[in-house]
Amino acid sequence: MDAIVAHWAVARPELDVSGLKVFGRLHRSFLVYKARIAPTFEEHGINDSGFDVLACLRRAVPHHRLTAGELAEQTLVTTGGLSLRVNRLEEAGLVTRSKDSQDARVVYVELTSAGAALVDSVADAHFAKLRAMLGDLDAGERETLARLLARLERSARAAEFDAAADSGADRRV
Repeated sequence: MDAIVAHWAVARPELDVSGLKVFGRLHRSFLVYKARIAPTFEEHGINDSGFDVLACLRRAVPHHRLTAGELAEQTLVTTGGLSLRVNRLEEAGLVTRSKDSQDARVVYVELTSAGAALVDSVADAHFAKLRAMLGDLDAGERETLARLLARLERSARAAEFDAAADSGADRRV
């Protein structure tokens, strides 16, 4: 990344590319992260989006059940993608859907025992990999980095751009 920034300094010395030092490294780190975690999900027959839904239900104690709306708010899956994910997880026997007895418009998604066993197994491997990838950082550095990344996320979401140039970059991810 330093070489790329240095090359920009020669090619366009007036151009402020300091953001590349952060976002370039963030992007490269994300690509490494995705490559490292993908095999864990593949070994268990799910993807990261399916894991996100299962993990959200696993954390919903004590009943491991949420409404579809609550799931959409708490996962990294868009509302449109949520229905597809839940369909796939339901077909695999990992979740069930049921309507609320008082209001038929409300749909609950509940983790099955097979889903709970799967998400627990995947979570053990997944979080072990995350710990390994953070291995060069001590606890204080991890906390500082997490705090700075939260601040970066807020800053990026708050940044104002020309609507035509933005082209929907602030969609829920």
